Amino acid sequence: MSWLDETLVGFDTETTGVSTSKDRIVTAAILTRTGEETTTRTWLIDPGIDIPERATEVHGITTAYARENGVSPADALEEIASVLASAMAAGFPVVAFNAQYDLTIVENELARHGLASLASRLPSGTVGPVVDPLVLDRHLDRYRRGPRKLINMCEHYGVSVVADDLHAADADVAATLDLLPAMAKAHTALATVEVADLQGQQVEAHRVWATDFAAWLRSKGRTEDLPQPEWPVAAT
Repeated sequence: MSWLDETLVGFDTETTGVSTSKDRIVTAAILTRTGEETTTRTWLIDPGIDIPERATEVHGITTAYARENGVSPADALEEIASVLASAMAAGFPVVAFNAQYDLTIVENELARHGLASLASRLPSGTVGPVVDPLVLDRHLDRYRRGPRKLINMCEHYGVSVVADDLHAADADVAATLDLLPAMAKAHTALATVEVADLQGQQVEAHRVWATDFAAWLRSKGRTEDLPQPEWPVAAT
C-alpha cells in the first residue's frame, strides 16, 4: 500500500504578512484525511498586532474581527504544535504547500510565546515527515514555464477548486491534499517511494532550487529576501 493511501495531515496558515520572523499567524487549519474520511480543525487567532489591509484583502480577517473572535496565540499555537508533532511522531506525513513558510512561522511563533518548538517535541529532534507539493513539482517538472501557485498547480494537474475559496486556510489544505494523488498519476514514482526517502529527496531538491534561484536573483542585482536553502524549516 502506498503512503498516499495512509493517513495524511494537511496544514496551512494565513498570516499578517510574508515574513516568517516578524509576521504572525491569524488563521490555521489542520485536515486529517484517512481514505474517504476527513476531520478538520481550524483556529482563528488574535495575533496581538494590527492586521495590515493587504493581508486582510487576501484572507478576509480584519484586526477588529480577530480581536473580538480570536483566541490567544499561545493557546492556539500549543494546540497546533501538539497536533502536528503527534502526527509526525506517528509517521503520518504533514502535507503543506510551500511548507517551509508555514512550518518556519510556526516555529518562530512558538519561540515568541515561550513554547516548545516542533523539533523538540519529536523523538528525532527534526521536523518531519513533511510532504510539500510545491517542492516536488519544482523537482519533478523543473523546466515547466509559468507560475506555480496552488491555483496554478491545481489547474495543471486537473484538480477542481473554486478560486474564490482559496486563501482560506481550510480550503487551501483541502486543495493541497487533493493535489497529491493527481501529481502521483503524472509522476508515478511518488506513490512507491518510502516517506523517509521522500523527506530526504525534498530536502535536497529544495536546497538545489533555492541555491540556484538565489544565484539568479543576485545576478539581477537583488540581494534581499533571497530563498533560504533549509527545508522544511528555514534557519532563523
